[in-house]
Amino acid sequence: MAAGTVDDNTVLQVTATPAALALIERMAVKHGPVMFHQSGGCCDGSAPMCYPAGDFIVGDRDRLLGHIGGAPFYISGPQFEYWQHTQLIIDVVPGRGGMFSLEGPEGLRFLTRSRLFTDTEWAWLEQAGRVAPGNSARGSS
Repeated sequence: MAAGTVDDNTVLQVTATPAALALIERMAVKHGPVMFHQSGGCCDGSAPMCYPAGDFIVGDRDRLLGHIGGAPFYISGPQFEYWQHTQLIIDVVPGRGGMFSLEGPEGLRFLTRSRLFTDTEWAWLEQAGRVAPGNSARGSS
């Protein structure tokens, strides 16, 4: 099975490191079910934000990328346009989380890393209707 896939036929658009999965589980134990949103604004807006499930109102342009640790992970439409060529990898690093993100008091924060999809993964995502078809700007200069 290739990295970034659930099985040989499913490409993940978002995944999480073991450290992130452990923190998600800890947040769910403390706060109940959680959800994530990756927006692209000023201040904390470019960090993945963790909220109690239902506390963040998902907008019409937000897209569900997938689930990490059982939690839905949404991204704003404009951010998706920018990041659609990459698999988002949610990690954890020491530091203060976003002002409204649940992990703030833990001394840890969620961080988005990424990698470009392979040509094979991109073709699968196009076929599945998960990305803009024919977007040849995928990582090329």
